[in-house]
Amino acid sequence: MDELLKDRLSRDGYCLLPGAVDLETTERLRSICDQTFTEDTESVRARDLSKRASRGHVYAARNLIETMPEVSTVWRNKPILSFLHAELGSEFGLVRALFFDKPPERTWNLPWHKDTSIAVRDNQIVSTHFSRPTVKAGVPHLIAADDVLRQMLTLRIHLDEVTDENAPLRVIPGSHVSSESEGVGIEEAVTIYAKPGDVLAMRPLISHASGSSVEGTKRHRRILHLEFAASESLPDGVRWHDYVAVS
Repeated sequence: MDELLKDRLSRDGYCLLPGAVDLETTERLRSICDQTFTEDTESVRARDLSKRASRGHVYAARNLIETMPEVSTVWRNKPILSFLHAELGSEFGLVRALFFDKPPERTWNLPWHKDTSIAVRDNQIVSTHFSRPTVKAGVPHLIAADDVLRQMLTLRIHLDEVTDENAPLRVIPGSHVSSESEGVGIEEAVTIYAKPGDVLAMRPLISHASGSSVEGTKRHRRILHLEFAASESLPDGVRWHDYVAVS
């Protein structure tokens, strides 16, 4: 892995992998997402997969490991696989996959937050490493302690070009150190611009946010959000809801 990327991820909590997914694959993924989430099928409703805008466009979807086989394979190309091995070791796996869009007619904003919730089999196990059980789209979730989250890495695959028009993500460098860390502060937040196929790698504890798309834009902002963990093992008998091992 490029040492500059490694150093930036360690120091700032994020880095961009330009062109990590080739354009042909990116276009195919965009087509699959459009087909999957545009069709108002009984299977989609039954799984409670998605949040749907008034005109039918899906702007968020969960449980994609179960419903979209491509999320379990798209990261198995050499650039991404080498990167994940370098950061997470040899036993890592995919544990959650989400989809986000900001369709032009149904934009939305995301306040500053850190990704501390994980999908599990059973959220009623008593443990000092986990708290605040919830159920999201039928799947049990828990808030994980910092020591668990530090062993995770998120990859956000951009399916569209991201500009100031379609509400790019903003991150606060250095805020990934802990759940309480403020990093360099909001005033030094960095805007993430991207081309189709670029992949943003970020630690779950980094503070991030995004605004609404510019009024009148024709741009979508479609993202495949993949979460990886270094190990299938979790403390106190808690189990990942899904675990797609690297091998």
